[in-house]
Amino acid sequence: MVEQAQVQEKPQTSTDTLVEVKNLKMYFPVRSGVIFQRKVADIKAVDDVSFTIKRGETLGLVGESGCGKTTTGRCILQLYHPTEGQVLFEGEDLTLMSGRTLRRFRRRMQMIFQDPYSSLDPRQTCGSIVGEPLVIHKMTNSRSEYLDQVSELLSVVGLSPAMSRRFPHEFSGGQRQRIGVARALAVRPSLIVCDEPVSALDVSIQAQVINLLEDLQEQFKLTYLFIAHDLSVVRHISDRIAVMYLGKLVEVASRTALYENPLHPYTKALLSAVPIPDPAIEGTRERIILAGDVPSPLNPPSGCVFHTRCPIAIDECSENIPELRNMGEDHWVACIRV
Repeated sequence: MVEQAQVQEKPQTSTDTLVEVKNLKMYFPVRSGVIFQRKVADIKAVDDVSFTIKRGETLGLVGESGCGKTTTGRCILQLYHPTEGQVLFEGEDLTLMSGRTLRRFRRRMQMIFQDPYSSLDPRQTCGSIVGEPLVIHKMTNSRSEYLDQVSELLSVVGLSPAMSRRFPHEFSGGQRQRIGVARALAVRPSLIVCDEPVSALDVSIQAQVINLLEDLQEQFKLTYLFIAHDLSVVRHISDRIAVMYLGKLVEVASRTALYENPLHPYTKALLSAVPIPDPAIEGTRERIILAGDVPSPLNPPSGCVFHTRCPIAIDECSENIPELRNMGEDHWVACIRV
């Protein structure tokens, strides 16, 4: 099980920044009326988010469902065009690109989707799904070269090349996700956005897919943005972790610092909900129960978006929007009470 796996520190990665997100906003308009459909409000899915991803590292992005994690990942890949902000990939602003220019950059950025049952075309064979990116980006010169690369990709993710003629319904959930991984690897990307790639799988299969992703990262020098809500999975695979709440980042730190010394009250509440396999420790540790429900992104609270549920909030928290502050050793937190 991933929860019980021994966590080992990864070797230091390059300090080169591969992705830099600056003041990213993604608002979805809410419209009223049958004919004219005027805009009456905005759903603030992502609201002024900034972070970097270093080359060769895994940045874990965690938070409750609906906090904007997946939207952030899709904005980076320009599957959604952001309302405001910049997404710099190797220094180039993706938000200013379109057409062929953006397509050339998309070859270096890929995504592994959450649901292996809906992310694969049921009318295509496994081989066609994996090989389609090779055709789109014209990466093979002959039919034999195409088939060889498809076979190699299937072998790399632990599937038999003989399975290439099967359709998605003939595979298990874990095998389908391996097909999704092979499809993402086909164009030899630098960055892969992993959108909760194991949440729909059994726990034993989760461990296999996580180990596969780690092996592929080392083999192909990949960089991951790993989106998840399972903190034990994120701890196992990530170098740094960013915690998101209601469209905003509240804490960013190394894996060790975040789990051993969480600073933001929301991060502390999340970590207190992670079960520990030792009954003696589990029975004595403090459990933080947050009051109320997550506010709607259609009408988020003023000031700090977490103040309506925060156990240490004061009047000032409802008035001022806290900025991420470096508390030392690259540990950033957005809270005026810390």
